[in-house]
Amino acid sequence: MVKLKEIFKKKAAQPVPANVPASTTAIPQPPAQANTQTLANQTIQEAKVVSRRGLDQEDLDIIAKQGSTKPEIIDPNKAVADGMDVLDVIAPKTLEIDFDYLKINGVYFRTLFVSGYPRFVSPGWLEQIINFDSSLDISFYVYPVEVRGVLEDLRHKIAEMEAEIATDLERGRIVNATTQAKLDDAQLLQEELVKGAEHFYEFAFYITIPARDVEDLNDVTKQVQATLGSLLVTAQVATLDMENGFYSTLPFATDRLSITRNMDTTSLSTTFPLTSAELSSDSGILYGINPLNESFIIFDRFSMENSNMAIFATSGSGKSYFVKLEALRSLMLGTEVIVIDPEAEYKDLCGAVGGQYITFAYSSESKINPFDLSQVYEEGENQLGLKVLSLHALFKVIMGQLTPMQEALLDHALVETYRGKGITQDPSTQTKEPPLMEDLYKTLIGMETEPAMDLAARIEKFVKGSFIGIFDQQTNIEINNPFTVFSVREVQDALRPIAMFIILEFIWTKVKRDLRKRLLIVDEAWLMMKFPDSAQFMWSIVKRARKYYLGLTTITQDVEDFLTQDIGKAIVTNSAIRLLLKQSPAAIDKVGDVFYLSQGERQLLLGANIGEGIFFAGNHHVPIYIVSSPEEHKLISTKPSDIMRKKAEDEKIAKHEKAMLDKAPVPIKETPPPAKEVFQNIPNANDPTVPGPLLNISADAVTETRGIPPAQPPDIFDRKVDLQPKNVEGIIDQIPVNQAK
Repeated sequence: MVKLKEIFKKKAAQPVPANVPASTTAIPQPPAQANTQTLANQTIQEAKVVSRRGLDQEDLDIIAKQGSTKPEIIDPNKAVADGMDVLDVIAPKTLEIDFDYLKINGVYFRTLFVSGYPRFVSPGWLEQIINFDSSLDISFYVYPVEVRGVLEDLRHKIAEMEAEIATDLERGRIVNATTQAKLDDAQLLQEELVKGAEHFYEFAFYITIPARDVEDLNDVTKQVQATLGSLLVTAQVATLDMENGFYSTLPFATDRLSITRNMDTTSLSTTFPLTSAELSSDSGILYGINPLNESFIIFDRFSMENSNMAIFATSGSGKSYFVKLEALRSLMLGTEVIVIDPEAEYKDLCGAVGGQYITFAYSSESKINPFDLSQVYEEGENQLGLKVLSLHALFKVIMGQLTPMQEALLDHALVETYRGKGITQDPSTQTKEPPLMEDLYKTLIGMETEPAMDLAARIEKFVKGSFIGIFDQQTNIEINNPFTVFSVREVQDALRPIAMFIILEFIWTKVKRDLRKRLLIVDEAWLMMKFPDSAQFMWSIVKRARKYYLGLTTITQDVEDFLTQDIGKAIVTNSAIRLLLKQSPAAIDKVGDVFYLSQGERQLLLGANIGEGIFFAGNHHVPIYIVSSPEEHKLISTKPSDIMRKKAEDEKIAKHEKAMLDKAPVPIKETPPPAKEVFQNIPNANDPTVPGPLLNISADAVTETRGIPPAQPPDIFDRKVDLQPKNVEGIIDQIPVNQAK
């Protein structure tokens, strides 16, 4: 009997067929594992022919080992010990080499090399290919060259070009412009090399493109070549040398193509690849997308040295849209949001998130008393003194310019007004009801001096005149909602800065009283910058906001009014996050000087579309375009077309709901209760403790036989429901015959 072991040896000794395609390279594998399944099947068939008397145990063991279809698990340590090295273990399963691509484990690769470069380049000129919208493997090889040899070659080359130009001049021919340009470059390079200002290098540039299939590979290759072509760079496929090209872009630092271009130090520095800035962190909210590399700008403003933000943009450039997005996304992460809204732009958003919308107007019931005390006692601070200073700033906005004598009278009148309510420097007295503006008016009248009477006359309109009741009543509101909006749209333009000052001071009092993570948004902040005292008060909040876990956002479209003041510049300096959207030509120079913008960045802001600009975070800044989801857009957009579309959708929904509610319900017919005689002949029918035939009747059936079907809401989907009660006689018929008379 021929043993299977001998047949295996004969099969293994047979030569490998010579018809294997040349374009396929087999990955080396251990000899014991090569084609084991096929070899085992052929061996078994031959064994059946050779021996028909059956197989002994040794043969069966060989078949079980060689013919198993279960994949063998390779232990790397054991494999290396048996003769395999690490490369054998990590090598790909398949590798196919074509003349213009590689296929490795089902992924296609193609390598390009750069053979032509532009004459002039600038820093970051490769940014388009570095930030290409597809995965690329890019390799640069830089070889320093000995200067002595370069100078010698340059000397010979310069001599040749000078001789060529001299010959053209002697023969009366026009000098070749290309030759003259090369001569100028060579002479300049020679001079720089001699001085040591430049060094000489050889530079190689390779790109490997991965793709899912050949079609995708060809498309991406064309896009890469077109992008490089727009930079006056010539890129060619490493045809018939694809394996060396692919190897040159692996992280082995081995250049197998050796296709180089000479460059000096200045030219080489412009190829530095790490030019795209990213501004992202592990936590925070999405502010927008970086258009340079399509990366997310995710940031937590409370992680900075301060949490303040300043936004500058022209009207209609998307500044309010951006702030609403930030407020909405911050709210979802547990940050409270407070807004001072001069134009009622936040009303819809406030209603959508269930916020508190407080309107200030003559007819409004919401009131704030500017004489309220904070009820916060900090060591070393005089709360009454701080409040009097704050009221000084407020009344300067209300009264206008004051002389030193009038300021002294006002200070004395304020102290006396509080004393009239029993409030002094003693903290125990500061919980009493604070005075009103009317009390200050009476105090000034009681002084009976001309300067005091003048001051009283300036606030009389708030006590007795046309503005009575706006700022002369006790506070009746509280900030007890995560999203609170103070609207001053109904207040006259002349009173808006005063109203914003009082609201801001009220908010600041509440913020100091209860420490929480908050955003305070002051829209149209330029209104407060019009008055030095209100601007100074806002600056004091900017400086102290971090202490109370507050992030102040100032928004303005009047850049000149804001940045021409020293306080405005100080607010910008103390805002760790800044956003610049589209700017007007009249303001771009001022903005560029304050933010140290390059000429390119200034042009970007002048030509920016809606929602495009520059985002600053600390010492870093990147371009940004603002994005939102469809649902967010519906909530925050104030474009007339979007508002009309949303209104039409709401009307359509309301009309449909009304039609459903007005639809007549399906009439329900009541069935009279069954006659008592039906149950009289059933034994123990009225005894609930005795099991009887009625216990076999379902609860639904019993309910319906009483003629009162279960109540159901109107069916708005117009389903066909059988509401007719079941036949009582049919139910009684289910009772066993032997239990009924």
